Amino acid sequence: MGLKVCVVEDQYGFILNHMVMRKATDEKIAIPFIRATKERFPQLSSCSFDKNFYTPVNRTQLEKILALVVLPKKGRRSEEEKAFESSDEFVRQRNQHPAVESGINALENHGLDRCLDHGLHGFNRYVALAIVSRNIHILGAIIWKKKFRRFQREQAQKLKAT
Repeated sequence: MGLKVCVVEDQYGFILNHMVMRKATDEKIAIPFIRATKERFPQLSSCSFDKNFYTPVNRTQLEKILALVVLPKKGRRSEEEKAFESSDEFVRQRNQHPAVESGINALENHGLDRCLDHGLHGFNRYVALAIVSRNIHILGAIIWKKKFRRFQREQAQKLKAT
């Protein structure tokens, strides 16, 4: 059992911000974490959360910060809440949430599965290096796709020419 790490990922899979949660729970860090992320990335307009982040205060505060807050409520929901959570935009954003879970799993594959350093400082360093590694991996995949598409176009042009 280790420490929890909270991450914010953009639509391309890059991790924008992270927080090692030492003696903190999801619902307590949601607002300060999103405020810090919004300061660094003012264009951030929506965010998807797990149910663990839900409190009525978090929902109202996050709605002041973000245009769309995808924060499913724990437990029973009123008809109004059910309607909101079944809206097209909410469902579309909520369906993107597994990508964040995939990103967290990828962090484990990029060095965060086992921390060989000692202490909190060493763990923080491992987290940061795993995030840099993941972001470089995503960037490389984007560049590779671009070059591969260019290669495919060139091959198609050569076939047309013959």
